[in-house]
Amino acid sequence: MAVAKFKVKEPRLHTISEYLERERESLERSEYIDGVTYEMADESGAHADISVNLVRELSLQLKGTECRVRTKETKVKSGGQSRNTGSSTKGMFSYPDLLVVCGEVKYHDKHKDIILNPKVVLEVLSKSTEIFDRNDKFTRYKMFNETLSDYLLISQDKPMIEHFIRQNDNSWRVFTYIGLSEVCRIKSIKCSLALAEVYDRVEFSQQIYKFLKDVANRK
Repeated sequence: MAVAKFKVKEPRLHTISEYLERERESLERSEYIDGVTYEMADESGAHADISVNLVRELSLQLKGTECRVRTKETKVKSGGQSRNTGSSTKGMFSYPDLLVVCGEVKYHDKHKDIILNPKVVLEVLSKSTEIFDRNDKFTRYKMFNETLSDYLLISQDKPMIEHFIRQNDNSWRVFTYIGLSEVCRIKSIKCSLALAEVYDRVEFSQQIYKFLKDVANRK
């Protein structure tokens, strides 16, 4: 998944139809928010390793269930009109690093490349995307994707997962897991993410290891 986004400087907003037509023909991926497209750059080595580890852990645990994992090539639609969206500029089309969808997959159109009903979304953070992933993107997921029950932010520079869970009253509660001995449990899909597995092959700085030691000593 890309670790940087850059606004495409063009003289006018693009409609959803224009964006999707160009996106489906392009070799490069871009996200779309209310008429503006954002190009996506290459991923780092740590980002790639974490993403692959997450796919491995979740796909194995979900084998034989009604849920499945989709990766960075799958778009999610959040907001905008439910019908005749082609001429509109309202809405967000994003590429989560990973998502889990359960039951029948609902698509935006006949191309079946845009999902409407994600159950779990996972984003591997980077310096260039963290603010967006925490704020605007999460806000739109919360407001417009009613099927979303879990949103996970996975740090790239230290073993830490922030797990946001939708509550019965539609509020969200967050649990933070720090350290390679921790396990993040996603009850909605009956999966567990051991941080030692999520961060397999990822190297951390000595400063991070000292920080983790301090965290462990506080327990």
